[in-house]
Amino acid sequence: MDELTILYEDNHIIVVMKPQGLPSCGDESGDDNMLEQVRRYVKEKYNKPGNVYIGLIHRLDRPTGGVMVFAKTSKAASRLAEQMRNGDFEKKYLAVLVGTPKEPKGTLVNYLKKNPVNNMVYICTQTTDGAKMASLEYRVLEEKGGYCLADIKLHTGRTHQIRVQMAGISHPVYGDMRYGGENAKKGNLALWAYSLTFTHPVTKERLRFMLEPPAENVPWKNFDLAKALEL
Repeated sequence: MDELTILYEDNHIIVVMKPQGLPSCGDESGDDNMLEQVRRYVKEKYNKPGNVYIGLIHRLDRPTGGVMVFAKTSKAASRLAEQMRNGDFEKKYLAVLVGTPKEPKGTLVNYLKKNPVNNMVYICTQTTDGAKMASLEYRVLEEKGGYCLADIKLHTGRTHQIRVQMAGISHPVYGDMRYGGENAKKGNLALWAYSLTFTHPVTKERLRFMLEPPAENVPWKNFDLAKALEL
């Protein structure tokens, strides 16, 4: 059985850590993925016959790690999906950025369009066919050696959103060779989904799960993560 890092589990949901480099769900690569790992875990642990239902609620980009929630019933999945649509599902990230934005905190609003041929996302105008509005808040927590640690809260969940929007203001995420251009620093993408807050689909209790990035790894180890997360 795959070694899943489980933060919480009950009859309705399971909250896990997604490692960096693992897809959230099946894709054209055919590689193993979080959805299948969770399905195998539930099937084996509870000795369930046949095809086990696991609902994919949200995704993290393959190079991004952090907290994910999956539904164990279709009812839980539909209620969590509704929270996503209503903006009741709060996702926060830590990112190490190249350089430091001039404004220590701000809101970025752009229109993005995905090119399915090269799987790249571009900033475009509102009138561009297929354009989707993307919004996030960022806050600089710490600066060190030409980089900064930023807290980022998503208002929308677009593909590659944080990476594209931060690169759009010339402060790409550390390790982002795809969008960072000449400014990119080679290494693991320093983007981590550290906080997930939502209402339990059955008990209605408000839940928050937090998970620190791999603190021993570059560039995370250069920053005070415990202080950033107020642990």
